Order: sequence, then C-alpha cells, then structure tokens
Amino acid sequence: MFRLALVFGTRPEAIKMAPLVKACQSVVHWETKVIITGQHREMVDQVLDLFELKADYDLNIMSHGQTLSDISQRTLQGMGDIFREWRPDLVLVHGDTSTAFAAALASFYEKIPVGHVEAGLRTESVHNPFPEEANRRLIDVLATWYFAPTEQSALNLRREGISPDRIFVTGNTVIDALLSVVDSSYVFKEPALRNLNFEQPLLVVTAHRRENWGEPLKDICQALLDLGDLQIVVAMHRNPAIQRVMKEILGDRPNILLLDAPDYLEFANLLARCTVLLTDSGGLQEEAPALHKPVLVMREVTERPEALEAGTVRLVGSARQDIVDAVNNLLTDPELYKQMSSAPNPYGDGQAAQRICKILQEKYE
Repeated sequence: MFRLALVFGTRPEAIKMAPLVKACQSVVHWETKVIITGQHREMVDQVLDLFELKADYDLNIMSHGQTLSDISQRTLQGMGDIFREWRPDLVLVHGDTSTAFAAALASFYEKIPVGHVEAGLRTESVHNPFPEEANRRLIDVLATWYFAPTEQSALNLRREGISPDRIFVTGNTVIDALLSVVDSSYVFKEPALRNLNFEQPLLVVTAHRRENWGEPLKDICQALLDLGDLQIVVAMHRNPAIQRVMKEILGDRPNILLLDAPDYLEFANLLARCTVLLTDSGGLQEEAPALHKPVLVMREVTERPEALEAGTVRLVGSARQDIVDAVNNLLTDPELYKQMSSAPNPYGDGQAAQRICKILQEKYE
C-alpha cells in the first residue's frame, strides 16, 4: 500500500492543499494522511472545517510571538518524530512557508522523497519576498518531484539543472479550491459585508508581507485615506502589529470597513463581488484573475510573472501616491479595467489536483 503524507501549516497552504487531499484520499488503496503544524492555528482550523478535512497528526506549534526559528525548529522536530512512527513513501509540501521547508528538510533527513506542489516560483532576490523566496528555493534543492503551476515555473526549474522528467506542469490547485466555494447566491455571515453596496465600486485590500511592515504599511493606509469616499474593505491579517497600525490610521473612516481576515468561504465570495483587489499577497495574484478581478500588487517584484505578462496583475509598490494613482486609473479608465478583468488566467482550469494525483498513481502503482 502506497503511503502518502500531505503537510501544511498556514491558511494559504491549507486552501491550496485541500483539493489535493480530497483527490488523493479518493484513491482507495492508498494510505493518505494529513499532517498539520498549526503555524496558523485558528485560520487553518477554519479551512479544515470548510473542506471537511481531518488532521491525522497535529503538531500544534503556534505560540504567541513565534519567530521563524521557532516555527522551523518545532516543525523539524515534530515531523521527524512522526516519520519515525509512521513512515510515508512520499511527503507532499506546498509552496514557500517555513512549515513547508522544515517538513521537506525533515523528510530529507529521514530519506523520504518529497514532492513540491507549486514548485519553481522565483524572484530575482533570495531576500524578496522574505523568507518565502529562500524557502521555496531550498525545498527545490531537496525535492524529488516538482509540480509546477505554469510553464514558466517549470522553465525556472530546468534552468537550475533539475531533470525535466521530474517536473510536471499542472496548473495551480488554488483555482480548484476557489471555484469549488464561490456561489453567486452566497449570503455573507458577517453583517457588515451584507450591508455593502455591490452595485458601487468596491476595493478589497490585504497587506501582510514582512517587507511592508513598518513605514510601508503606514503609507499603504494613508493611500487608502487619499482615495476619498470609495468603498473599501480591509481584510486584516491577524498579526497584532499589523492590526494596530491599520486600526490607528483607518479605524474611524465610515467608508473603510476593517475586518479580521474573514474565513475562506466569506473571503472568496467577497473577492467574487469586488471591483478591484489591492494586495501584497502571492496566492491572490492567482485567485482573483480566475474571478475576472484586476489585481494591483503592492510589491516591487513578483514571483508570478505570468500574471504580469497576461495582464491580470500590475505591480504598484507600496508608495502612497503610486497606490492612489493606480487605483484611480483603474476605476476611471473603462478600457484598462476591461483589459485586466477579461485577460485569461494563466494559472489553470481547476483540475490541478486531479492531474497531480494521476501523476502520482503513474509513478507509484
């Protein structure tokens, strides 16, 4: 019997891995187990509930004020203990988190092959984004199988000397997850979201990247004030330092709704009904285009150049006036809005999980 472990610890990982868990668990002669680290405790639990998934092992590592070293150390130790108790034939990790890197390293130490889902994303600097760029590069040094979301990601891997017969272009599993939960008849649980006027322009904002902590985050908040009476929903990351800045600058504005990051079901349906997304997220650069929403990215570089080339995403940085100009241009130029919202999404058709599962069946049966 083929033993497969799927590991994740943050909400984005959980969302992107959920379709793959479902697909692999449907293979009746496989022993498929879910291992979570709890790097994001409450937010991961929400995703497990939404997709009706159960963790077979839960390291529950999250602690107040945890550092990157804390996350890596606890994950490495905990994964090693699990692998010595239950030894899988393959470990699948996702993306670029500290959970993913530490789990891949623990697998390597136990001489267990690693499959990297969402492999091959790259920026020009190992320090940007931090620590994600280093994490994903290090995972790709350790992996056996590479499930690249796009041909560009696969090309990055081949350029680094990885054998083409170990690389598979599958699309991104986040599209699978997104399309499974968006519903035009969905009724929001949060009263403040139900009271929004979706007939008027609506800007949805997320900001959490470490490179935007401090002064850049203050600039982002000031830019939102400069946008006048535009309806704005800010989905705040649960990090207290981020929330403190946002509440201090934006807390008393009637047109700006500050929410703790909604659960995935709420947020996916909010995304489906907004006008524009302003974000520093990585995964949202893939998700929003699937819903025909233009994305303005508050970063200087992106590891998702396919979105730039397709025209679904624009880099605007975190400077106050640049953000204001980008949002206003998009909302006042119908042709520009049409170009961005109608451009084809380069990240897949919602069948990535099934492709990965089929590849694994071919390799291990």
